[in-house]
Amino acid sequence: MNLIVDVGNTLVKFAVFQEDELVEKIIVELFEFGKTQKNISINHPKIQKCILASVGKLSKEMVSELEKQYKVLILDSNLKFPFHNRYKTPTTLGVDRMALVSASVNQYPNDNVLIIDAGSCITYDFITQQNEYLGGAISPGIRLRYKSLHNFTANLPLLDTEIPEALIGDSTVGAIHSGVVNGIIKEIDGVIDEYLEKYSDLTVILTGGDANFLSKQLKNSIFANSNFLLEGLNFILEYNTH
Repeated sequence: MNLIVDVGNTLVKFAVFQEDELVEKIIVELFEFGKTQKNISINHPKIQKCILASVGKLSKEMVSELEKQYKVLILDSNLKFPFHNRYKTPTTLGVDRMALVSASVNQYPNDNVLIIDAGSCITYDFITQQNEYLGGAISPGIRLRYKSLHNFTANLPLLDTEIPEALIGDSTVGAIHSGVVNGIIKEIDGVIDEYLEKYSDLTVILTGGDANFLSKQLKNSIFANSNFLLEGLNFILEYNTH
C-alpha cells in the first residue's frame, strides 16, 4: 500500500492507495498533520511507501516522522517522469503540474490531453499523443479573482463563490458574480476551443478544488476528476520505486 501526502497552502491531503485504487482520502489543516498521520498508520499498517509533495511547507520533524515509518520519496524535478519535457524552463515547472501530466500519461496513453487544474490558480497543461509535454498557461483562480476585486478597489465587497443568476448583473453583487464566474467559464471554454482547432481528438481533464463547481457550467465536453493529482502522485511513486 502507498501513502500520498500533498501539502497545499492551507490544507494537507492524505490518500491511501492499494495499487491503483484509492482506498481513503483525508483532508485536514496543517496543524492536524501529526494526529492524522498517526491514525492512518494505525488503520493501514500495510503501507510501505510514501510520496511527499510540497515538502517545504512541513517542518523537519513532520518529515522525519514519515521517514521513520515508510520509504519516503520527495517529489521534485529530479525524479523520473513518464514523458518528454519540452518546457523551456523545466526547473521552474511546478511539480504538481508534472504529477498531473504523469496521471494523464498513465490513464490516457497516446492521446492529446489538456489538463485544467482549477484551484488557487487555473493551470493548463498539454501533452501530445507523441508523449511530449509542451507547457500551457497559468491564470488566477476563482477565489483569487474575488479577493483581487475586493483588495484592490475601495468599495467592492468580498463575496462567496456563487453561480451568477444572469449574464447581466443588475446589482454590484450580481455584477461581481457575473464577471468572475462567467469570465472564468468563457476563458476555459475559449482555451479548449483553441486547442480543439489544432487537435480535434483532444481529451480534456478538469480537476482541482473548483472542478465540480465549474464542470456543470462548461459547454465543452470534459472529464471531471477531483482526485487526478493524487492518482498522478501515486503513479510517480510506483514509477520511481519499481
